[in-house]
Amino acid sequence: MLRDESITRQRIRPGTVRRIVPYALRHRWPLAALLAATGVDAVITAANPLILKGLIDDGITPGRMPVVVWLSLSIAGLALVDAAAVFAQTWVSGRVGQGLVYDLRTTAFDHVQRQPLAFFTRARTGSLVSRLNTDVVGAQQAVTSLLSQTLSTLLTLTLVLATMFYLSWQITLAALAMVPFFLLPAKAIGRRLQRLTREGMQQDAEMGTMMSERFNVAGAMLAKLYGRPEEESAEFAGRAGRVRDVAVATGVYGRMFVIIVSVLTALTTALVYGVGGGLAIAGTLQLGTLVAMVTLLLRLYGPINQLTNMQINVMTALVSFDRVFEVLDLEPLIAERPDARPAAVAGPAPDIEFDGISFHYPGRGEVGLASLESPTAGVERNDAVPILNEISFRAPAGRLTALVGPSGAGKTTITHLVPRLYDPTAGTVRIGGQDVRDLTMASLRDTVGVVSQDAHLFHDTIRANLTYARPDATERDLIEACEAARIWDTIEALPNGLDTVVGDRGYRFSGGEKQRVAMARLLLKSPPIVVLDEATAHLDAESEAAIQRALKTVLAGRTSLVIAHRLSTIRDADQILVIEGGRVLQRGTHEELLSAGGLYAELYRTQLADQATG
Repeated sequence: MLRDESITRQRIRPGTVRRIVPYALRHRWPLAALLAATGVDAVITAANPLILKGLIDDGITPGRMPVVVWLSLSIAGLALVDAAAVFAQTWVSGRVGQGLVYDLRTTAFDHVQRQPLAFFTRARTGSLVSRLNTDVVGAQQAVTSLLSQTLSTLLTLTLVLATMFYLSWQITLAALAMVPFFLLPAKAIGRRLQRLTREGMQQDAEMGTMMSERFNVAGAMLAKLYGRPEEESAEFAGRAGRVRDVAVATGVYGRMFVIIVSVLTALTTALVYGVGGGLAIAGTLQLGTLVAMVTLLLRLYGPINQLTNMQINVMTALVSFDRVFEVLDLEPLIAERPDARPAAVAGPAPDIEFDGISFHYPGRGEVGLASLESPTAGVERNDAVPILNEISFRAPAGRLTALVGPSGAGKTTITHLVPRLYDPTAGTVRIGGQDVRDLTMASLRDTVGVVSQDAHLFHDTIRANLTYARPDATERDLIEACEAARIWDTIEALPNGLDTVVGDRGYRFSGGEKQRVAMARLLLKSPPIVVLDEATAHLDAESEAAIQRALKTVLAGRTSLVIAHRLSTIRDADQILVIEGGRVLQRGTHEELLSAGGLYAELYRTQLADQATG
């Protein structure tokens, strides 16, 4: 079986058990009821053999029928009480377990959502989903089943041992002499199962990642256009094979332990029958006592077996908790300050100021994603290379500022710093004179609206995608936003109108249609600051002209920061910044930059030449 040593060598971090307690205490009263029902079950388990002894020695052997009837009814009555206790255990355990799943999932989901964009550019989706699904369920089973099992086992073990010593201390000591032979296999097999459990979870996440990447529309299209189906199938078969191998090995080790325990239990039972039978023949032990001792013996090794299995189960379950806590322990690079205040936007729109901004993308160590990236990841690019170098500029309030320049110059990075998707390495970004790091994230989202080059739509209706920006929007609001974005005619022609499902990532729409829906979503939000990152790149000339006319009307009085590849679309910009190598190379209006010559004039002449030859 193939094994990844970087996974199997990992150890559970100190303090994991201590961190579980607060989650369990949220359900303290249901847990108390669970433990009470478990205690009743344990008492009945130990009491039944004593009733059986009395039935034989005091009822059947002397021929006393009333005693037989009374004790038989007692056994039946205790069976009904035990059934009710077991049912209560099952019901309460389910309530507690699902409550714990809810707590862990919602906490983890909320925490992941607060991570910066750098987190999502590195983390594998399949690994995250696996931790919020498979690992959370494993953690839930640890708390509910193991907690009730622990109390039941300890109570049963205590009561059974006390009863056995009361009936025959000789047989009890003989039985206890075999206990070490139960504990030794548990320790060795438990460690092995812990490593296999962690590896199984990791391999399952690897397989899930491949499926999620291949089964979305973009991934499926790439695979069909460039992929090699045979090699894709072979790669998936290899990953599925590793999941299979780990599962088989886990099952084998688990069954091996059960077989060892079964053999030891049979040998011990034979020993008790031999010793007890000899004592019964000698007349020093009653027959009912011997039967009760054998029954108790089976109920003694049951708890011992559970305790040894519990060690295995706890060790494997802690892996689930540890993997969930690894996600919860990721410290966001961008966090809201305790004294953050809402953005105070004076007038219809604030200005944007970049003051000595330098930036490089956070490296793997800064993001802290080693456990969610490929464990065999090799050398990566140097993220410490500066993307922006001491950039300073001001985008005037209510005016259009355009960013142009070659690919990789840092234009998109500049726009990412405004809504605080990243924080600058040095310098300050201000909105209306306020450092964006001093503002609440909610007010920043309300202040800045963004439409990116590759507009994302959720696999939901057009209505749901639009109201994502403004949940209280009326039907009239939606229609007006769509009309302003020049997409309403298209939507109105659809059989289900606004209730049409757009498909995975909006792929049922053309690129231009997706972009206009995203524009409508922005217009519906109506923020005082608008950032457009090549937002008209997917539009044809007619649609682009329509959007430009709509934007002139709708964005009037708002501060706009626009990245444009087609320089003809930003000729009327109030200010154009030419970015190259992470620096502002030129700035001015279209006419001023053409007159000055340099990179902007060169880019403009090149585009005119391309249009002429096209």
